Amino acid sequence: MDSILFIARRLFRDKGDARKVARPAIVIATCGVAIGLAVMIVSVCVVLGFKGDIRDKVIGFGSHVQIQNYAAVATNAPLPVVVTDSLMRQVEAVDGVSHVQRFSNKEGILKTDEEFKGVLLHGVGAEFDAAFLKAHLEEGEIPEFSDSVASNRIVVSRQMADELHLEVGDRIFAYFFEQSVRARRFTVAGIYCTHLSEFDDAMVFTDLYTCNRLNAWEADQYSGLEVSVADFDRLDEVTNKLVKMVNSQTDAYGASYAAMNIEELYPQIFAWLSLLDVNVWVILALMVSVAGFTMVSGLLIIILERTNFIGVMKALGATNRDIRHIFLCFSVFVIGRGLLWGNVVGIGLVVLQSCFGLFKLDAATYYVEVVPVFFHFGYVAAINVATLVICVSALIVPSFLVSHIHPAKAIRFE
Repeated sequence: MDSILFIARRLFRDKGDARKVARPAIVIATCGVAIGLAVMIVSVCVVLGFKGDIRDKVIGFGSHVQIQNYAAVATNAPLPVVVTDSLMRQVEAVDGVSHVQRFSNKEGILKTDEEFKGVLLHGVGAEFDAAFLKAHLEEGEIPEFSDSVASNRIVVSRQMADELHLEVGDRIFAYFFEQSVRARRFTVAGIYCTHLSEFDDAMVFTDLYTCNRLNAWEADQYSGLEVSVADFDRLDEVTNKLVKMVNSQTDAYGASYAAMNIEELYPQIFAWLSLLDVNVWVILALMVSVAGFTMVSGLLIIILERTNFIGVMKALGATNRDIRHIFLCFSVFVIGRGLLWGNVVGIGLVVLQSCFGLFKLDAATYYVEVVPVFFHFGYVAAINVATLVICVSALIVPSFLVSHIHPAKAIRFE
């Protein structure tokens, strides 16, 4: 085996005759592997980044798991459920849960002198985790939301602000329709922008007290609980625990609890994100095919140009198996060089995009302003290993060509 590796290494380092086609064939094969690997790394990192960005934005608006009134989930009607301090402590104690907060929703209309817009008032309390909202805040500030005092302040999206011609500090009337029309006057405290139009088009943040008063609910009634999970990979596990805990319970007013995770609440968004995986698999298959094809072509050219060498080796007693192993080891060296350059180019592009955001996108279409990337070492390592294994496997059959080369004829071959 040592002698096979030694000979393969000498062949790999031999520059050969510049007039022959073996050298450019090797260069083309190396470039094919490098380009294919770079494209695969960039594709996977972009899709992971895009899926992560969109998923985080959806979770930012709706949290990982919501506990609501079962009838509200089934009928999409604004029905309350009792949320006690005891229930919040029980949910917080569930393994995997990182944060719990109450919320209440109220549908209404924001109206200026010239324009009006239907919105969903999302009331939150003092325990509200404002990290997501602060990360996407463009102007103004996040008020201190309360469940006992009305602040009459709201945070609207950039999309709403542009449609209604609002700025921070402006006052606007909101109208709510029940048995009669009810009006409230709010001050715009801040403007956020996530570019996720499905939510930016409707979601307005205010305090929990205001929403509960508008809904005319009891002091302990809310739309439900928003539960954050420490590890998204454990989402289904935590959801199942919460379902077992609350789905069989009823509150003091006879309402049943229902726990649903974000993937169940917005299945169309997560189904769309899962379709992106199909695109990645298609790209991976195409790029590996290109790399394998260039390597097979290169190996055949090298074998044909090394016919004289093969004849001499056979005359010296080398078996067909030994010669096949020499050329396969030679191919591994070529593939290895291609993988090295492919990693340099692919990972380099990912790092540059992550640091400087060189490639921009139309946020109205793609929901993000720059191409998002996320580097996952495990996936990149798997792509490298898979590319190496598939390319080498594809070379096994062409390597049997050496068994058809006869020593006497090969030695005289020019």
